[in-house]
Order: sequence, then C-alpha cells, then structure tokens
Amino acid sequence: MRVGFGQFNQPTPEYFRFAAQYGATDILMNFNRGAPFPSLGGRWELTDLVKLRISAEQFGLKFAAIENVPAHFYDHIMLGGPRRDEQIENMIYTVRNIARAGIPIFGYNWMPSMVWRTKPRHIRCGALATAFDYEESKKAPLTHGRIYSEEEMWENLEYWIKIITPVAEEEGIRLGIHPCDPPVEQLGGVPQLLRSFEAYKRLISIVESPCNAIEFCQGTFSEMKGDNIYEMIRYFGERRKILYVHFRNVSGQVPKFHEEFVNTGYVDMYKAMKIYQEVDFDGFFIDDHVPNTFQDTEWGHRGRAFANGYIQGLIEAVSKES
Repeated sequence: MRVGFGQFNQPTPEYFRFAAQYGATDILMNFNRGAPFPSLGGRWELTDLVKLRISAEQFGLKFAAIENVPAHFYDHIMLGGPRRDEQIENMIYTVRNIARAGIPIFGYNWMPSMVWRTKPRHIRCGALATAFDYEESKKAPLTHGRIYSEEEMWENLEYWIKIITPVAEEEGIRLGIHPCDPPVEQLGGVPQLLRSFEAYKRLISIVESPCNAIEFCQGTFSEMKGDNIYEMIRYFGERRKILYVHFRNVSGQVPKFHEEFVNTGYVDMYKAMKIYQEVDFDGFFIDDHVPNTFQDTEWGHRGRAFANGYIQGLIEAVSKES
C-alpha cells in the first residue's frame, strides 16, 4: 500500500515538490474542469500526456492516475444525447493516449450534475467543512432540461462499459468509476446511479474484466444510506476491483452528512485500513477533500499534509502488525 497526493490540476514544480517532500510516492491529477494542455475537439493528444507524466517523474514520483476529463467530453454519453457516438470515438482516442503515455489508471465519474453540497458546517475549533442536506437540494431546478429515468441512465452506462472495456484491455489500462456524491436517488432530475453497494455489484458485472473497476472514494461510500463501509471495502478489495482510495471521513450517511477531519468522522479509519491490508490491496491512497482551516491555502496544503501524514501512520501501523 502506498500514499499519494491528488486533487490538483496544475502540474507545477511546487505541487510535485510538496508531494515528494511529504513522502508521497504516487501522483493523481484531476481534470474535471480542464487540463493544462489543449482539449481540441474534446480529446487529448499523446504528446501532452507524455509531458505530463515526465513532469512528475522529475521529482521521483509515479504518475499513477488521471482522474476525470471535463464533463463536456462525455455528457452525451452519460445522457444519451445526439453527440454520443462522436464523444465515444473521442473518449476511445483519449483513453488509448492515456495508456500509451504510460499512465496506468483512468478514473472518472457518472455524475452529469457533478458533486453537490448545501450550506457548509463548522467543525473542530471553527474549521469549515462541506455538508449536504437532501431536502435542501430538492429545491434546485432541473440541471439538464428534463427528468431522466433510472432505466435510460443504466442503458447508457452499460452501452459505454461494453465499448470501452475491450479498449482498456487492449491498451493495458484500468478504468474505475467514482461513486455519485452525494449518493442520493437524484439531483436536478438526473438519477445518481452509483449510490449503493448493490449498484456497484451491478456495475462490475456488466463486463467481467479487471479493467472494469472502481475509483474507491471511501468518503462517498461511507455516505451511502444503510450500507456498511467495512463490508464494501472487503468485498471489492477481495475481488481486486479497487484501483485507488480517496481516504476521507464523514459524519454519517445520507440524507444528511458533513465532511470531517480524517480522524474525527464516524468511520473507524484504523479498522478500514486493517481491511485493506487483509485483502492485500496494492494500490495507493490520497487524502481527497479536507476542511478549510486557519491560514491555509485554497488548495489546503496544511490540511492535506495532516491527512497525508495520518494515512502514512496508519499504513505503517497495520503493515508492522501483519
């Protein structure tokens, strides 16, 4: 098990140096709102991705994953729009280039409406954390012009998975989908498909392949109503479906929750880490979201250093015990 940094989209020496100095071995970059290179025609070129990987390697870091492409790259794929086939061709092109650039994992999401939160909440000593109240979110208007059904959204997802998985197998890249955050029935008229343990069992059964896997956001899995986070870690870990982990803690499950410091939520993070160790998880962990604390940066350097150090301590503890 390894430790990484993510949740940034600018490959500057400052970010890479910070990650290396604080003991990370792996880097994940998140491009849900754009990448630091051209996206002409809704796709990415091989040369740009190779340069990106090399920029991390110059600091002794493994460029382990890209998380997300901009939503406009594949919104018609998710929603069954008129440009679906065009976008599928562009996404195949991009996934092939990610693989050929030497980046082994592509994580993405199935959230046309993106991540939602409502009014933030003050937690320990005034730190500010994001929060969610499902009743409040129901007051929002439709995000994509109409109400979509569960059936059509599953049809769109299955159509995509059956096309892209053989491409991933051919190129030697693994693909994983982030759970819908928050994991509620719908937001803005769009079903949040991947909101439960059962939904993820259905996802991995669409195509039986190691390339059809999970971007395991432990924070979001912990928010799933009525599901047991420890059981889910063990189930998907034993089946080698977890590509990497967003090691985040929350106060509870939907319909209401707020995010927490990594060591103050309802999940026993030591117990969770023990299970990853027991199932021989061989991927990496990142800190994911962190609360806003006194005099921290917008990205959260202090909060991320704290969370990252906590993760490293847990990995060392469970590794030595075993």
